[in-house]
Amino acid sequence: MALSAADLQRRHELEGAPDPFPSLVDSNPAAPAPSNGHIDTDSAEAFPSLAPAPAAVSKTPSSGWGAAPPRIRATVSKQPLISESFTIPAVDLSTAGKDGKPTSLGEVMRQVIAQYKVKIEASTNQKSRQTTFFLKSESQKELDKAKRTLLALLSPTITLVLPAPASTIPTIIGPKGSTIKQIRDQTGVKIDVPPKEALQTNGHANGASADPSRTATPLPVGNDDEDEPTIPITIIGPQPLAYEAQALLNEIIASKRSRTTQRVRDIPTHILPFIVPRRSKFQEAAAGSDVSLTLNQTAREITVSGEREGVVRVVDSIKSAVEYFTNEVTSLTMTLPKRQHRLLTGKGAEEIMAKSKCAVIVAKLEEPGDEITVYGRAADLPAGLGAVMEKANSAYIHEFPLPGPINVSRQLLTYMNRVGYPKTLSAAHPGISVYTPHPATVAKAQVLNVDIVGDKPAVDAAVSEVSALIGKLYGATKEVAIDWLVHRIVNSNKNAKKIKGFHDAHNVLVFFPPESEEQSSVLLVYDPFSPSASPSPVDKSKSLEDVEKEILKLAKDAADVKTSTVPVDKKWHEFVVGKDGTTLNAIIGEDKTLSVKVGAEAGDASTEDIILVRGISQDVDRAVKEIQKIVEDAKNDEIVSSYVTEFEIDREFVGRIVGAQGAGVNKLRDLLGVKIDFSTDPDEKEEKTSKKKKAVHQKAKVKIVGRKENVEEAKKRIITQADRLADETSEVLKIPHQYHSGLIGQSGKYVIRLEEKYGVKITFPRESAENGEGKTRESIKPDEVLIKGGKKGVAGAKSELLDAVDFEKESNNVIKFTVPTRSVARILGRSGATINEIKDNTGAQIDVDKASEDSSVTNIAVRGTKAAIAEAKAAILSISNQVTEETTDSVHVESRFHRTLIGAGGQGLRDLIARSGGPTDPKVQAGLIRFPRQGEPSDEVRLRGDPKVVARLKAELEKTVAGLRDRVVLGVEIPAAQHRVFIGRGGQHLNDLQAKTGAQIQFPGSRSYQSVGEPENATDLADVEPANLVKVSGPRAACEKAVEELKSQVKPPQAEIVGSLTVPLKYHYAVTQQGNLFRTLRSFGVHVEQSKLPQKPAVPPTPAPQSDSSARIDDADDSAPAVEAQWQVVPNYQDAEAGESEWTFKARDQASLDRAIKLVQDAVEHAEKMTHVGFLTLPDRSSFPRIVGSKGANVARLRAESGADITVSREDSTVVIVGSESAIEAAKNAILKMSSSRPRGRRDA
Repeated sequence: MALSAADLQRRHELEGAPDPFPSLVDSNPAAPAPSNGHIDTDSAEAFPSLAPAPAAVSKTPSSGWGAAPPRIRATVSKQPLISESFTIPAVDLSTAGKDGKPTSLGEVMRQVIAQYKVKIEASTNQKSRQTTFFLKSESQKELDKAKRTLLALLSPTITLVLPAPASTIPTIIGPKGSTIKQIRDQTGVKIDVPPKEALQTNGHANGASADPSRTATPLPVGNDDEDEPTIPITIIGPQPLAYEAQALLNEIIASKRSRTTQRVRDIPTHILPFIVPRRSKFQEAAAGSDVSLTLNQTAREITVSGEREGVVRVVDSIKSAVEYFTNEVTSLTMTLPKRQHRLLTGKGAEEIMAKSKCAVIVAKLEEPGDEITVYGRAADLPAGLGAVMEKANSAYIHEFPLPGPINVSRQLLTYMNRVGYPKTLSAAHPGISVYTPHPATVAKAQVLNVDIVGDKPAVDAAVSEVSALIGKLYGATKEVAIDWLVHRIVNSNKNAKKIKGFHDAHNVLVFFPPESEEQSSVLLVYDPFSPSASPSPVDKSKSLEDVEKEILKLAKDAADVKTSTVPVDKKWHEFVVGKDGTTLNAIIGEDKTLSVKVGAEAGDASTEDIILVRGISQDVDRAVKEIQKIVEDAKNDEIVSSYVTEFEIDREFVGRIVGAQGAGVNKLRDLLGVKIDFSTDPDEKEEKTSKKKKAVHQKAKVKIVGRKENVEEAKKRIITQADRLADETSEVLKIPHQYHSGLIGQSGKYVIRLEEKYGVKITFPRESAENGEGKTRESIKPDEVLIKGGKKGVAGAKSELLDAVDFEKESNNVIKFTVPTRSVARILGRSGATINEIKDNTGAQIDVDKASEDSSVTNIAVRGTKAAIAEAKAAILSISNQVTEETTDSVHVESRFHRTLIGAGGQGLRDLIARSGGPTDPKVQAGLIRFPRQGEPSDEVRLRGDPKVVARLKAELEKTVAGLRDRVVLGVEIPAAQHRVFIGRGGQHLNDLQAKTGAQIQFPGSRSYQSVGEPENATDLADVEPANLVKVSGPRAACEKAVEELKSQVKPPQAEIVGSLTVPLKYHYAVTQQGNLFRTLRSFGVHVEQSKLPQKPAVPPTPAPQSDSSARIDDADDSAPAVEAQWQVVPNYQDAEAGESEWTFKARDQASLDRAIKLVQDAVEHAEKMTHVGFLTLPDRSSFPRIVGSKGANVARLRAESGADITVSREDSTVVIVGSESAIEAAKNAILKMSSSRPRGRRDA
């Protein structure tokens, strides 16, 4: 009986009743401790021990009639019947009549009854389309066989691929295949385990690429299972039997693995809230084993993964807890208004559990009824009910009824949902939530309410806004009846501009319902938010009527809709629908202006032998004709495809003709449209004959059904193939291993052409094993090639293969020579363009060895025909001779001038070379001047090239540097708050000022500010705040002109609000985030001044590389060299600068100041957690684009996921990661994973 909330509250104070939940430990329960709102998972009272109590030893009661034996002996009854029932969700007769199979359910049952000693009854539920079978037999064995045969005949054939760890394959196969044979016999499915040689990753024996479905695949990174390759096991058979075989194989795999995954499913909804808080208890049950738990709230299941023993213990613990709470928890039902149910789900339910140790379950909002159920121990239920009532009344809820009649209410609700008004209203009034009725309840509801939940003032304000909107909308909506089939045409791109024009001309919005709803109405709404909206009801009505006329005209122009019923027997429906609905989709067409309902979907209770077509008249007529033609063709095909022929072939050839997984016979079936069945079971006569005398050649029967012409052609092809197999021979050719790759060709194209031309199989040895023999199914040596096929084909392939060997011997010449190392760059060309051109012109292969910078010569190897290698060598030497003698020199240039000399994009260097009369070719310019890399201590700039050019370059460079050394630096005071104005958008104002004065202006925080040096007038500016000091560098006259220009543009200071905060110097760089913090503060209108700046660098220096600090990134291909990445971790603030800096904030208003101080305080707290610095040095920068991502997207994602700051260097291949120890480790692993996934390719030069 359901009780109201008031009734339950009056009954809370019950006393004297015995405790229905006595303690499992102490018979005297202690007084409950006051709850603090959190669940005490260690409380023995809340969560008693789940260990089962020892069973009491009870004495078996003796019979009251004494121990004397019965006087009447039981009669021996007949052997009892064994019965079993099972249900098939949907009977699949798609293969009925094919390959001699029964054509209907009745024929299937009669065949099984005749084949086995069983009785079968079937019952079909037409609504759910489920068929239940009842089987009876005197033999369990016969019953099992009959059940498997039924499943095989009535279920679709599917293919499953099970990835099995390589270490479990011997167990799956068993001694001499006994285990896998047992599974095959038990389930009747085909199980294919690839042979070892088919799992090599270096291609087929004949050079073709490996089939990916039969390739050993390593497990993905992060998988809970052991990191070992997997072998794909293919299972083919009827759906339930295939899944049974898969389950048996999974049991074998699980028994051999040290790690496993198990699930506790179907946890009752009211028990799950009691289980979730016990996570720590379940982890303790693992007893130190590595176990992880995952909760799927929707499916009501807990997944446990990890070490097998620990998983078993944890699963047992969870099941024990579920059983305990199922037995111990009781419930009470109460009623609350539906609107308050929203407050008792999600976080609200968690708060109730934490406070009262009770769970509350509410019905779905779309379901009728106001009842809720509270679950808990009897002692906790009063507190639970109180917590429910407290939570239900914790927020103000206003039910806003949409004005009627109901069709108008639905129109208003549709408009609000389509424009997203609930979200807009929630955003405009923070702290409230807006809920509209569930779509499932709208059709049946008589009144539609909008619930607004939150604090009363905010709710009242929102209600006022909704009332104003409803006032504008009432009388401003209208529904137009338009058949849903023409919505797509009316609302097409062709009419889009016109429909949009309705709003411009009439202020009316048009809403088409979703196509899936098949709703034949269109909603028109007079836009209440438009500035041009009229408050007059007359204007609204006239606008809606005008648009209605236009919409109806568009619908009339689109099409006229009609319905046609086509009588079609049910057995032809599958031909109209086609496989996976393909034929039906073709009939409906791309525009989908048709609705086709087949059989029961047509809704005619009297018959299913119809097809209902509805849509545009022209399309309906077309579809009816197509349906009638398909049915007629199917009837005719049934008549002409009944020719049958039978013949025999040698049984030993059946497997070769059928092919792997039926590929050969399936190709023949699809090509000729016939049904082919092979029967290898000997008949009774043959069995008797074989006992007396063993037959020399056992025969197999072949039965072909179809059109006579196609059947005869299929018979001819099968006999021809059998004769060819009978003529098959093999031959081994001695061919040196060095020529094999040339004979195979790229991706095996040459050898595949030979195989197809002569109808043979050519096998080349793979990598040599330890015993010297190739790893192939046939035992061949490294210098042997095996040809198998017909005698004539083998002879032809042998002749052509030997001719190809002679050609390889002629064209496989090699010559090696050296060239000066200085000419290698010119020989290769940009991105290898020159060397590739020589290869294309001569047809030779060219390999250029990488030489060190100290080496004066480089080795080059050319391979090909004699003419080709001679021509390639001459071309290479011709380029080498064009490179003249070089000289080297150096000029001492301070590092502070390097950036100025190089210029933007290297333009400064190009201008310097041009002034010196150097070459204009960018290829030649590339090596003339080389500056030290960033981080190198040297200030020497090296020059290399033609002696005359080097001399002129040196003189020009020294002249330019001398001018840079003579420049001056002046300082000028500019308030930091005005710096942005002086710089301008995109630096435009600053660039104009520099161009006008001829001086360089550096603002605090710019990249070159510190390197410019101290200003000459520093003593005059001693009292100026560092943040206000702007440096001007260049010729003195230009600097003085720039200073005067800057002073003239300074605006007088305004009154500001000042605040301060102390920031440790060691956190300075982490807090400022490379200046990003100050840019953010400036966007608030806040300027910051610092009393002191740190002198030490942002992060500790990169430590020296160590042999044990490398992280290997191993490619899946073992033959590829391993890539080394250096990983070093140091404490972040170990040698950090001591002391503190006083930050002074100047803002326009108090809100901006408070916001800025809060932002800096949060940044300081974040900096305290950044305890470690990791230096990840990759071999090169090739993977940096993937690490950074588009516009830094990947780095930003890594920062968000790991919580570490990541800096990717622009000059070298080091990535600096700052954060907690766990955060930098996670970021490092993610970067290594991204860098190791790059594709690999061979570089010839």
